[in-house]
Amino acid sequence: MTISRKQFLGATTAGTVLLWLQGCGGGGDDDNNPPPAQSCGATGAAIAGNHGHALSIARADLDSTVNRTYDITGTANHPHSVTFTPVQLQALRAGQSVTVTSSTDAAHEHAVTASCA
Repeated sequence: MTISRKQFLGATTAGTVLLWLQGCGGGGDDDNNPPPAQSCGATGAAIAGNHGHALSIARADLDSTVNRTYDITGTANHPHSVTFTPVQLQALRAGQSVTVTSSTDAAHEHAVTASCA
């Protein structure tokens, strides 16, 4: 069987378009279901006036329906804690940054900006 150049180019173009459309995701709703965060928390400059504090949030906590409180002592010589509401945890899950204020201890507090990567 002989195929003409026009038929060959038409078949090749159709296959390329199909592959291109599949590479674009095919119109799924990925925007409504972002990939799960690998890690969430704050360290360094994400904690204002930081001197050793660190925050780590378990990925499973991002689906919490109750407030979650975390100790951010890290390597500091005094404790602080921060509390996130379910709405704030959902914002983290959606890829947004959330800033909360720590408890006051040793006569100071910290603004803690958490994010997920």
